[in-house]
Amino acid sequence: MGAEKLLFSFDRPLPEPFDSRPGGKKVKAASKYAGGATEATLTATVCKAVLAYCKCKNGDGLGAVGKSDVKTVAEYKSSANPDEYHLVIYDPGSGNLMATVYNSNEVTAEAYAVGRSKRDASAVMMAMMPTLLEDTEFEYSFMEFCSEYADGFPDVEKASSAMGVLCDNAYRRVKDETCTMHVKVKIEGSGNIPRISMTNLDAKKFSPTSVYAGEFCIFEQSATTPVFKPALAADLSLFAGKYKLDTARALTLFEQKLVPALHESYILPDEIEKICLHAQKTTGKLTQMRNFLLRGSAGTGKTAGAKAIAAGLGLPYMKYTCSANTEIYDFVGQVFPDTGFASTGDAVLDNEREMLKTMGGMTYENVAKLMSLPNLDDMDYDPAGVYRELTETEKPDATSQDCLALVLNLVSDKISQLCTAETESQKEGQSYIYVETDFVKALKHGYVVEIQEPSTIMQPGVLVGLNSLLEQDGAITLPTGEIINRHTDAVVVVTTNIDYEGCRGMNQSVLDRMNLVADIELPPPEVMVQRAMSVTGADDDQEISKMVQVVNDLSVFCRQNGITDGSVGMRGLIDWIVSSEITGDTYASALDTIISKATANEEDRAALIGSVLEPFYSPKRRASAS
Repeated sequence: MGAEKLLFSFDRPLPEPFDSRPGGKKVKAASKYAGGATEATLTATVCKAVLAYCKCKNGDGLGAVGKSDVKTVAEYKSSANPDEYHLVIYDPGSGNLMATVYNSNEVTAEAYAVGRSKRDASAVMMAMMPTLLEDTEFEYSFMEFCSEYADGFPDVEKASSAMGVLCDNAYRRVKDETCTMHVKVKIEGSGNIPRISMTNLDAKKFSPTSVYAGEFCIFEQSATTPVFKPALAADLSLFAGKYKLDTARALTLFEQKLVPALHESYILPDEIEKICLHAQKTTGKLTQMRNFLLRGSAGTGKTAGAKAIAAGLGLPYMKYTCSANTEIYDFVGQVFPDTGFASTGDAVLDNEREMLKTMGGMTYENVAKLMSLPNLDDMDYDPAGVYRELTETEKPDATSQDCLALVLNLVSDKISQLCTAETESQKEGQSYIYVETDFVKALKHGYVVEIQEPSTIMQPGVLVGLNSLLEQDGAITLPTGEIINRHTDAVVVVTTNIDYEGCRGMNQSVLDRMNLVADIELPPPEVMVQRAMSVTGADDDQEISKMVQVVNDLSVFCRQNGITDGSVGMRGLIDWIVSSEITGDTYASALDTIISKATANEEDRAALIGSVLEPFYSPKRRASAS
């Protein structure tokens, strides 16, 4: 008896939604292998296998299909018995099969046989799905059917037509050994299929190394790694300057060098294009969008995203990295003496200069202390009182921002007096220099400026002092007395990681001034594979897929178990790949890269190694010393 006669059940009832269609099992559709026939017969075997495969891919049901060496491994969840799985091992090269009826409650493995009075072979057909999908007609019809499945079968006839092609395609490719896309399958005339023993299952002999669809339950002892097809990198040259804010603006040669050139491995996130589009489309309007927040875990590409925004807008890129001790003066700039503190002839100024010298120099912070001006804590605690003290006028609704603006103006005026007093000593060479920050340069000339990790700043009111510059028509007075107005093209990108130790929540007034907030997650696995292979030059997509899976599992484990003192992401993945190429020991390199970066806690590292790393990689056995 031919395998097709045992494999395809034409006399069994069809599953939903085909069981009640007016046309019955006949469909006016056929495959290209039908030899001119225009009608196909729906078979329960293919219908149930395709439906099970769709459910696995969409996460709608139990079961899985994967790969173990050159063989295909399938777990088909029985609809008749909630504890029963049909396990199948299929070798597409030889057509050989092994199968078992596995009871998850009783932990038993019984023989599996197909035929008219036996199993309908749906589990076998499910194991053959990856091989069947190698044919372009089968793949196209399957995608068409999947679309109808995802929508809940709004057009049963359309779904039936696609299924008719799938049934006909599978039947003829199995039956016709001369077919160019012939599918080999060997089944004894009795319908009995060699059993997968419990010994083999316990020994993990057929444990899947990659997954096509679903999640394995019976083979769960083995780490499963989807083989991610590397994502195709877009032509970034088409993105560069695509969203220019002012097409008539010409950059200087110096400015052109500051416009980022994105690496060919960079995969452009949708969030970045969305931000560029909003910045461009609001240009010239009363409410221009120029402030953006990128929020996410370490290594997710926030800084790369900020640079990509600059590239898309065709603007120079600058950055400022915050720390716990960052003050408002660090953003605005500092004034430093050029040749020392010479006498000015003004006793008061000379005395103040001497005091500043002992304090460490003429900085914003020191001048404010010299003048006994209120600090940020005072402004936050009693803004109305501070405002009254500074101006001798009442303003009950005064804010800390109002107070800070007054303090900055007072400090700027004092520095101006200290720097510009006309004396003979100045004429002989005494001078002061103002050091302009990249932040001021960017706002002044219309660049993209990234503010990194502002949530690490100890004083919560520091960024509040920048609120005036975050406004579209914002301005600030520099120590030189110059008033800086925000350039209409200036774009502020705030990047923050709330998971880092020492990070705090964003100030609400600053957050309110962000036009768009984008949460940046780890890239999809396909993008991680593509980026890692492009950066490192690695060419084994299956091995890189396995490493990506480990990194993603580490990230999930850390999040679920409150491990927050380290980082897991793309940087660690790339370091791991490069180190593995050098050492030839993937396990050992993992300990020194992704594991060591994830946490400094010894117990947590041991948990990560045992729960995440070792199911995928085992330590190499070292040769014992002689």
